[in-house]
Amino acid sequence: MKNTFDTIVIGAGMTGGWAAKEFTEKGFKTLVLERGRNIEHISDYPTSNLQPWELKHRGRLTAREIEENPVASRCYAFREDSKHFFVKDKDHPYNQIKPFDWIRGYQVGGKSIMWARQVQRWSPYDFEGPARDGFAIDWPIRYKDLADWYSYVERFVGVSGNKDGLDILPDGEFLRPWESNIVEEYFSQQMKKFYKDRHVIYGRCAHLTESKPIFVKQGRGLCASRNVCQRGCTLGGYFNANSTLIPWALKTGNLTLRPHSVVHSILYDNNKQKATGVKVIDSITKKTQDYYARVIFLNASTLNTNLILLNSISTRFPNGLGNDNGLLGKYIAFHNYRATISAKYEGFPNYTVEGAKPTTHYVPRFRNVLKQETDFLRGYAAGFQASPSRETIREGIGDKLKRQLLNTKETGVWNVGSHMMGETIPKISNYVSLDHQKKDAWGVPLLNIMVDYDNNDEKMIKDFYEQFAEMYTKAGFVDIEINDNKRRPGNDIHEMGGVRMGKDPKTSLLNAWNQMHFCKNVFVTDGSCMTSTSTQNPSLTFMAITARASNYAIKEIKKGNI
Repeated sequence: MKNTFDTIVIGAGMTGGWAAKEFTEKGFKTLVLERGRNIEHISDYPTSNLQPWELKHRGRLTAREIEENPVASRCYAFREDSKHFFVKDKDHPYNQIKPFDWIRGYQVGGKSIMWARQVQRWSPYDFEGPARDGFAIDWPIRYKDLADWYSYVERFVGVSGNKDGLDILPDGEFLRPWESNIVEEYFSQQMKKFYKDRHVIYGRCAHLTESKPIFVKQGRGLCASRNVCQRGCTLGGYFNANSTLIPWALKTGNLTLRPHSVVHSILYDNNKQKATGVKVIDSITKKTQDYYARVIFLNASTLNTNLILLNSISTRFPNGLGNDNGLLGKYIAFHNYRATISAKYEGFPNYTVEGAKPTTHYVPRFRNVLKQETDFLRGYAAGFQASPSRETIREGIGDKLKRQLLNTKETGVWNVGSHMMGETIPKISNYVSLDHQKKDAWGVPLLNIMVDYDNNDEKMIKDFYEQFAEMYTKAGFVDIEINDNKRRPGNDIHEMGGVRMGKDPKTSLLNAWNQMHFCKNVFVTDGSCMTSTSTQNPSLTFMAITARASNYAIKEIKKGNI
């Protein structure tokens, strides 16, 4: 009986945290399994308040660390001050059939500690995209099904943003924004002048700019805009699972948190025709233990969720749990971040900025929104940032050098730049599978990853260069340069799919409530459930989907249907 719970949640990150919150609040005894160590808010952020000179290498990685971590070190947030939150390459190998950067954070809180904190809602157009262009399958839900859940999540998370009134990017429950600088405002106004469908708006972000009772209850303070968020924030100024969801669930007395728990597989009972529990390997002792529950929420992050399901075999499901159609692990997609553009602007020479803000501006998708109008499918969003160009004299040593460094010169020129966030199309040729010959240190098969760019992505990159070069030119920017940074799939850290939602059990794994079609007491609500990717940063949608599915499951349990 000590191993039996009402609910088991696999994964203590952003979505697993939401499932834990919803179930424990409603009185369900819930076990949360996390394969990594426990990380507690404040006490386990060892670098949070260090000054640059207190870091041995001033925030940089050593040559040896880069050599030993060719995948992790390509992540923008893998630095001296945050490397302890990232999976090291040699500790958790996988098979790259095609080059793929699998960025992982194995600890309570997962990658919510180091994420980029950008939160945009999907629009009705995003959910309708596959049905409109006929590529892949139709979503079983629409924006109206998630709208209230977006609001529910935003009020708890805390989102800084503007009411922009755009149908392509619906407004949410916003806290006040940071001030835009003069060039950001200028570019926004210029785009309104030249285009009807291209908007440059404040980038909505999961940071507290105002105090509200819900945040006081969470024990969080306001964001100080220090911009070292990847370290963990002792103020609780940005949202992560450690400062909000996990403590909230623990306070109910209904949560059992078990770190160091590598999930081997989900147990299925042929006679009962449902899942009965989870097989767990202690990551330290390597001992195996089974845990049981009425309902299981799988939130191990996209690729690990696929791995667990593929490894959950039985006489009923010899190819993985719920995998009657053979599509488990297939139709993986991601976001294309390869293309960037930069330029100079010589206007407003008498203006500058002081301090910083933890977000940039954002250009919502404007290609193929209402109809197919290009030679590629779907579209892209983009960031936009502007900062003054400054010169610092670095001559001399000692006191002379210090004085020179303090004497920064404003040049009157601004640096501007944008990066593309392109939607990739889910394809059956982009998939993950198990390597039954090679296993990790816990006896779990390694994951084969076969994910790549295609011609649609190349056409989209070309269009981004053309359109933004035109937009920059119309705004009066000069010295325009385009760049392909050659980022590999996965480096966006937005991988999705493999256990997609759909209307038809023949073409999908999950129904409209994130229930497995052929195993009704297993729900999947992390990025693996996504039918398509759109262009927005996906975390807010993951959280809304999880809150919705959790409350549906709770109702079904009370009705006796699960």
